[in-house]
Amino acid sequence: MMAIYGPLQLILNIAFFFMLAHIIMSWLINFQVLNLHQPIVAQIWTGLNRLLEPIYEPVRRVLPDTRPLDLAPLVVFIIIISLRDYILPSILLG
Repeated sequence: MMAIYGPLQLILNIAFFFMLAHIIMSWLINFQVLNLHQPIVAQIWTGLNRLLEPIYEPVRRVLPDTRPLDLAPLVVFIIIISLRDYILPSILLG
């Protein structure tokens, strides 16, 4: 079981840190600390959006429409944390 647990844990950790970077970067853009007219900021933002939109989109279809707030990142973030810290260790490690 450890052969399955290790790679799954790694994938969930990577997804966790990408989502954390995306959430913090969205706050900094919304509070105008970062500017999307800077090329490096725009490239990082576009890359994170392309990486995470396929994960957010199915959750957005299920959630009710809360137009000013996008709750999909929060829901996916909670799912990843619970999978990484609670569900997978109890299933795979006994």
